[in-house]
Amino acid sequence: MFNTISNQATKLLNLTKSKNNDSKTRIITITSGKGGVGKSTFTANIAYLLSRRGFKIAVIDADIGLANMQVLFDLKPKFTLFDYIEGRNTIDEIITQTNYENISLIAGKSGYRYANLKNSLVLTRVVNDLKNLNNYDIILIDTGAGLNEYVQEFLSISDNILALTTTDPSALTDVYALMKMLSINKDKLLICFNHTKNYKIGETIANSLVNLAKKNRLNKNFMVKYIGNVSSSSNISTTSRLRKLFVHEFINDDITKQFHKVIDSLLKHIK
Repeated sequence: MFNTISNQATKLLNLTKSKNNDSKTRIITITSGKGGVGKSTFTANIAYLLSRRGFKIAVIDADIGLANMQVLFDLKPKFTLFDYIEGRNTIDEIITQTNYENISLIAGKSGYRYANLKNSLVLTRVVNDLKNLNNYDIILIDTGAGLNEYVQEFLSISDNILALTTTDPSALTDVYALMKMLSINKDKLLICFNHTKNYKIGETIANSLVNLAKKNRLNKNFMVKYIGNVSSSSNISTTSRLRKLFVHEFINDDITKQFHKVIDSLLKHIK
């Protein structure tokens, strides 16, 4: 399935290649094999810190049917990604400016049923149309959990894929499955650990995943880059429930500093 989607997406990208070459916008797809690792909260917080560094950011809530990014940004968008998909609104009309400078949101829609649009690659076109506006430095795509066809479509069109995981064995199993899938057509995967006690723990486990990949003879040219960790804090979940961003409310906290280190590494490795 991934190969089919990837080949289709490549053809579509080739059709828009001349436009995209003129765009300054970089795409980062943030994914996780397992749900509940804190991916959306992570995405919203790094969007804020990137914006504070002067980058103009667009966040796409691509969690099909379980969208929650508008809650984290405390918004009630008038239009969503699916109003564009279904032809009711233009790409400009579905972009919602958040309450944070330099961050725009393309909201999802909870409970949305996407069955009628399977394999149409409209998700690919949304990303390309947004990129071709050339209004943003970085587009962050917050995918749903797992490796369903919608997630795979977003993975196939992005050169910068960041997997967020925890040390939970099932989460690590899912990340390794992601590594195996991506190693067929991609050259690298960025990994960040959430809810870890320190940087070293994440680094050790990331190295173990790399060694497992070598043992199982995955594509030797496929690279896994560990870019950091974010420790656990009850304040992160509390601020999310209050519809606020942790790194905005706790500017000098050690965990905010960990987020900054993740971004430092991320910016070094994206294309």
